[in-house]
Amino acid sequence: MIIGIDGNEANIVTKVGVNVYAFNLLWGIYKLQDQWQNKHKVIVYLKNSPLPDLPKPIKSFSYKVIPGGGAWIVKKLTPKLFTDKPRPDIFFSPSHYVPPFSPIPRVCSIMDLGYLEFSGQFKKYDFWQLKLWSAYSLYVSKAVIAISNSTKEDIVRHYPFASKKTFVTLLAYDKKKFHTRISPNDVRRVLHKYSIVNDYVLYLSTLKPSKNVVGLLTAWSEVKKGFPDTKLVIAGKKGWLYDSIFAKVKELGLTKDIIFTDYIPEEDKPGLIKGAKLFVLPSFWEGFGLDVLNAMASGVPVVVSNVASLPEVVGSAGILVDPYNIKSLGDGIKKVLSMPIIEYNTLVERGIIQAGEFSWEKTARETLQILEKAAK
Repeated sequence: MIIGIDGNEANIVTKVGVNVYAFNLLWGIYKLQDQWQNKHKVIVYLKNSPLPDLPKPIKSFSYKVIPGGGAWIVKKLTPKLFTDKPRPDIFFSPSHYVPPFSPIPRVCSIMDLGYLEFSGQFKKYDFWQLKLWSAYSLYVSKAVIAISNSTKEDIVRHYPFASKKTFVTLLAYDKKKFHTRISPNDVRRVLHKYSIVNDYVLYLSTLKPSKNVVGLLTAWSEVKKGFPDTKLVIAGKKGWLYDSIFAKVKELGLTKDIIFTDYIPEEDKPGLIKGAKLFVLPSFWEGFGLDVLNAMASGVPVVVSNVASLPEVVGSAGILVDPYNIKSLGDGIKKVLSMPIIEYNTLVERGIIQAGEFSWEKTARETLQILEKAAK
């Protein structure tokens, strides 16, 4: 069987969210080659040459570069699927966007449907593209992969016709990068790079309304009264509608209490996470929450929202808070910062054990099984 995969989400330098998923999934499939290379061949379709961090091509795992710019899926990829010789038996898009027409079965991955709940937090073009193309992908795909049980529940609720063809493959973390043995020298390097000299609480995600950064800042204005020497580090690239975040910092007089780092390269993430007293993600909506898992695996306690997928990622190994309740959010942060060392270490240990339940190998194996079934 020939498996075609749209690899463009993985083939970018600044990886976040779906890019991290697609990248690690390609590597996970590649590493399982001993289990499938005698019966399958994988062709990864790209619009640009593969970056050096992608798997090296081998006989059973190759790249097909189709140069092109805007509307690449429609203008370049779709025609290629009709003319390619040999033609793939199944085509997998590890995103919401499958080719609109195809002579072969398609499979898509859905990160989350938060845009349907919070449409006002998206630019109109982004919202309608997500809504219409995602709905179409769900309709035409032979199988749908959801990255959490929460996402599957939302898919079934909004699109009941997809209930029997939607499957869950939970995401994971890079065990070589995120662990309790991260070098103190790497932590010091990263803290020096971002001018962090105090104890700190870390938020690491894109700056956009659904992440509830404004709520976090409001909660922090109270937290800092009891912990004046602790800083809040807000790390992540600017997404959209982020001006209110910086306006809130000025309004609350928090300029000296907050450190903004902007986008964090992958090589800086382990040290930045490991150096934190705790990791906080107060989102209104999350498809999964990859860096929550990275934090737990690194031995850093987590305070996260009690909504969407986050409870199934954290289990009983973190502090769950109501993202709509500023006091709940602030109390959760203060609870961890105030913990006696024994209680703190117990929470750390629970997080390490919980993170150990996830692996990219499992994600890749389950994805391959879904693709095999969909191709039959």
